[in-house]
Amino acid sequence: MRRLLATTTALVLTAGFGGMAAAQDGYTIGISNTVQGNGWREEMVCAMKAQALVSGQVDSLNIAHRNTDAAGQLEDIRNLVEAGVDAIVLNPANSEALNSAIEDAIAAGIVVVAVDQAVGAEGAYILSNNQEQYAYLGAKWLFEELGGSGDVVYMRGAAGAGADDDRNTGFQRALSEFPDINIVQETFTGWQQDQGKQQILDYLATGLPVDGVWTSGIDNVIVDAFIESDVPLVPIVGADNAGFVGQLASIDGFTGAAVTNPGSIGGAGMTLALQVLSGDAPEDKLVLVDPSLWANNDPEGMAQIEAAQNPDLDPEWPVSVMIPGWTDYTMEDIIACKGPGE
Repeated sequence: MRRLLATTTALVLTAGFGGMAAAQDGYTIGISNTVQGNGWREEMVCAMKAQALVSGQVDSLNIAHRNTDAAGQLEDIRNLVEAGVDAIVLNPANSEALNSAIEDAIAAGIVVVAVDQAVGAEGAYILSNNQEQYAYLGAKWLFEELGGSGDVVYMRGAAGAGADDDRNTGFQRALSEFPDINIVQETFTGWQQDQGKQQILDYLATGLPVDGVWTSGIDNVIVDAFIESDVPLVPIVGADNAGFVGQLASIDGFTGAAVTNPGSIGGAGMTLALQVLSGDAPEDKLVLVDPSLWANNDPEGMAQIEAAQNPDLDPEWPVSVMIPGWTDYTMEDIIACKGPGE
């Protein structure tokens, strides 16, 4: 397995996985995403569009970008196959439920790249953040910060999503190392800001104890909820979203940690699809990106947090907007969020 390491906001390209070979122009690339209104997913789609535009190899994008479940995404993928796209880059709603449509796509000669989460279909390429390690790093830091005991609110992503399952595996692994940590509330936020904020507001209104919060990337609104509820802030784990990273740098008395999870992996997935179409496929079909943890009570972590500040970004967008070696677009390109023909 080839592994790419993400240390702060960059990925390191392994030997033998070089630039695109010369190929015909004029590809049509399908994009399938099942979550709207989530900053991470919006950045992911914008990265796909920006990379397609600057590659010079894509004539058009066929985008299925809506709030739906695995059944809806299965329909979207079949529609993309019927449309005759050259490749499909998708963030799968489920690791197994889409396999039949993905297998049909591959049988039709369509390149399939799953980003952020894995799929089980043989022949698909997977370019994913290491979700199990993402959760483990953040949970371990939180449990250590609490001295090995305390009441924790566990705020997950979307039920049934492969990334959520993998993150739960990592969270439970960390939890097994700290038997005195008590999970007082477990929620599924659906990776939706409003939903996650209301869940923590409801919990805080009960007056029940909370010593720390682990979030699956719905983070800055959780901090906001504590402040609005006039409840003392507790250690909170989130992702490297611009709003949360800003809070880690600016709120006095707030202790927290961001775990990197670049939404720009969507742009990397577009590059991988174009590499395969160009005859420059990697040896292995699975590429994992390892996360880093930036804690604001650690000098090195705080330095990374301060360096990552970007007031030009939407608060819900990860600060890791570009991936050297994988994406060629500029900051202006990804913020514009324009693909070929737009």
